[in-house]
Amino acid sequence: MGRSRDNRRRAAAEAVVEAVEGGLAELIPDPDRARAWSLLIDGAPQSHVDLDDPAHLSFEYQRRIGHVIDLAAPPGKPVQAVHLGGGALTLARYTAATRPRSTQQVVERDAALVQLVRRELPLDPGARIRVRSADAREGLAKVPDGWADLIVADVFSGARTPAHLTSTEFLDEVRRALRPGGVYTANLADGPPLAHLRAQIATAAPRFAGLALIADPAVLRGKRFGNAILVASDSPLPLAELTRRAASDPHPARLEHGAKLMDFTGGAAPVTDTSAVASPAPPPSVFR
Repeated sequence: MGRSRDNRRRAAAEAVVEAVEGGLAELIPDPDRARAWSLLIDGAPQSHVDLDDPAHLSFEYQRRIGHVIDLAAPPGKPVQAVHLGGGALTLARYTAATRPRSTQQVVERDAALVQLVRRELPLDPGARIRVRSADAREGLAKVPDGWADLIVADVFSGARTPAHLTSTEFLDEVRRALRPGGVYTANLADGPPLAHLRAQIATAAPRFAGLALIADPAVLRGKRFGNAILVASDSPLPLAELTRRAASDPHPARLEHGAKLMDFTGGAAPVTDTSAVASPAPPPSVFR
C-alpha cells in the first residue's frame, strides 16, 4: 500500500504537461517500468511507450494492431510502412524493433506534439522513421503509388476520427499507396448503435478482397463504446492466426470476416466525402 502511494507521488512529480495543438498533453511515467510513459491528450489515453522495450504494447487496441504488423510479412522481414497519426510513435517504434531496417513514414498533424515526443521520448537514432507534420490525408497523397507494404491509420482529433478519413475517396488513396498484397489496418472507435462502425465496413468492403474486424465481443454486440481494428488487403488475410492471437490476448477479442461481417453492416451505405462525418465522441465514462 505504501509503495503504491509512493508510485503515485512519483508519477505526479515527474509528469510532463505541455499544451499542444490538439489540447493539453500529459506524459505520465509508468510506475512499473523504469523508462515507460503514457501519453494523454485532454485526459484521453493516446499511447504507451517503453523506451527500454519498444516491442512492449500496453494498450489492448495497439496489441491488436501489433498482431497485424507481425503477420503483414514474414517474421523479421523489413517493411515499408506509413503511419497516419503518430501519438507517441508507439507503433512505429514497435515495427522498427520487430522488423529492423524497415523504412517508415509517420504523418502527424500536431507539430507541437511531435516536438514534445521527440524531446521527451527520443527515437532510436538507428530507426528509419521519418516524421512529417501534416494532415493525414495530405501526407498520404504524397506517398508514391504502390510504395507501402503496410498502412496504419490511428488518427483522432478531440477523441474522434476526422470525417475526411472515413470515406471511399480516402480508401482509394490507401489502395493507391499500397503495393499489391499490402495490408491496411485502422483503429476505429464506436459505441451503440454502431452506425459508424457498420458504415466503415460497408465503405471498405468493395475496395478490399480481404477484410476483417477485431474487437471486444461487448463492443461488437453494441454493449459499450470501444475500439475495433479494421484489417484489409487485396489478398487473403491470415485469418486463422489473427483469430488465435486476438482470442489469446490478455483482453480477448473476436475476429469477424466474410458473410458474418457483411451481415454486421446491416445494410449501411458506404461513406463518401460528401456524406462523411467524424466518428462519435466517446462518453465521459470511457476515460474514468
